[in-house]
This record gives sequence, C-alpha cells and structure tokens, in this order.
Amino acid sequence: MTTTVHDVTDQYPTRQGDAPRVIPRQDPVVQGTADQGPMDAATLRGFDEKGYLTMEKLISDEELTLFRDELARLADDPEVKSDERTVVEATSQEVRSIFDIHRSNEVFRRIAHDPRIVRRAEQILGSQVYIHQSRINYKPGFVGKDFTWHSDFETWHAEDGMPTPRAVSISISLTDNYSFNGPLMIMPGSHKHYISAVGTTPEDNFKQSLVMQGAGVPDPETLTEFADRFGIDVLEGPAGGAIMFDSNCMHASNGNVTPYPRSNVFIVYNSVENAPAEPFAAPAPRPEFLGSRDVTPIG
Repeated sequence: MTTTVHDVTDQYPTRQGDAPRVIPRQDPVVQGTADQGPMDAATLRGFDEKGYLTMEKLISDEELTLFRDELARLADDPEVKSDERTVVEATSQEVRSIFDIHRSNEVFRRIAHDPRIVRRAEQILGSQVYIHQSRINYKPGFVGKDFTWHSDFETWHAEDGMPTPRAVSISISLTDNYSFNGPLMIMPGSHKHYISAVGTTPEDNFKQSLVMQGAGVPDPETLTEFADRFGIDVLEGPAGGAIMFDSNCMHASNGNVTPYPRSNVFIVYNSVENAPAEPFAAPAPRPEFLGSRDVTPIG
C-alpha cells in the first residue's frame, strides 16, 4: 500500500495505523558499482547483504588524537553545552550528543568532507551526496545511556520527509568498542524490511526523542521476530576504525556501565536525488540541525 503526501508517493507509510506491519524494501541497497569508487565488488555485495561494512583503520593516530582532544574540549565548553544543538543526559547532565558538528566545528567539518568517506558514500548510493545530519556522540563511562532499537530511516522519512532509504551513515570510533561498553548492534539483513510503526508523531517530538526515544520505535513482537530471523551482530573494534551502515538497518546500543567511554563521530550522507519533501508523518520538519534541507553536493 502506498499513499501520496504533497505529490510525493509514500512507499513507506508509518505512524498511521493501530497495528505495526513489515513492508519489503522497495529500492536497491547499493546503487553504484565497483568501478565507481574505492570499494571492490565483494565489499559492495557484503554491504548489500548485511546492510553494513566495517573498516578497522580509517583515520590515522594523529587524527584520532586531534579528534579526542576536540571532543574533550567541546564537552567542557559551557556555550556548547547550552546550545540547542547539544543534547545532555536526562539525569547526569553529561553531554550525550552535539549535532550539526560539520557546520559548527572546523576539525569535524574536514573529516565529514574527506574523500575517504565521501567517495564510499557516493559509490554505495550511486550519486553525489550531501550531509543530511552530523553529530558527535559521547557515551561516558558509568552514565552513558542506551539507544533503543530503531531504523534511522523511519524517523527521517516520518519527520524529515526523506522519500526513500537511499542514505548511508558512518560511525567513526574515537574510543575502543568493546562488547561491554555499549557498542553498536545491528540486525544484519534487516535493512531490506521496513517496519511501519504505530501511533502518531507529537508536535516538536524531537525535543523528547533526542533524550528518550518514543514515536517510531518498533514494537517488541516485531523486534523479536527480526532478532530470531536476522540475529544480532555486536560490532566491536579499535579506536580509529569505522562502520558504514544503511539508513534502514535495525540497530541499537546498550547503556555503558563500565569505566570505559564509547564515543564516535556520526555522519549521514543522503543522495542528492533523494532530497527531503514535506514530512510524511509529522506536523512540521525537524530543525535544520537535525535534518538538513540544503542538498548542495559535497566532495
């Protein structure tokens, strides 16, 4: 079933009914080829099958030190902490995320525009790309909270108006990812199946969802079916490595009760051919720092 919103066909309706349902993905995952970028055919096939790929070493030790120092500086800056683009933990008041980092910070702007990443995103998506969202995530020891199971595309579709899941995210690890400090978890293969969520989107939902997710979170029964069907990959890896994953991957991360922080740079690249329309299931688009409507190509 499809619907039409503002002259744009909605192939992924969500937050419109009383019962969740699973919709087969309507679009290809990989839209480029091996001769169009740095990744070979086997890597692209693996991404198509699992919905993600890992790189053990993306950035140099010198870059890692620079990023860590900047991460620490930003977390201690009162002006940054009071900025609307910064999200703090509900109880500890520790910094959770700083959004729009590729615009507000020169250090992270450079890595967001780096050909090592941009060329891979262009190759997967088969087109030029723009940055839909960027942020740095802190998950400090003892107080870092969880991110529950979700598909990013469901939110970007419902609340930003992204038509299709022709977007890819990269998470660059600034700390070691252990199995026990809240690393990324993905259900491999889930990206080819879209969960249409129940309920509606409250006005200004982003103000609450950035601290505690609510609207758009899949129901436990469907998540259990997905876990039984696809399994769960826990993505450990060293600092300086990276994970690229499809926008419709079902993913989550546990809270961090260990002394070891888990921090990362997170950048979302969307195809310029997949520009946002009006939101498909929200009263108004989220602010620009959460979902950019400037589709000027980068790279």
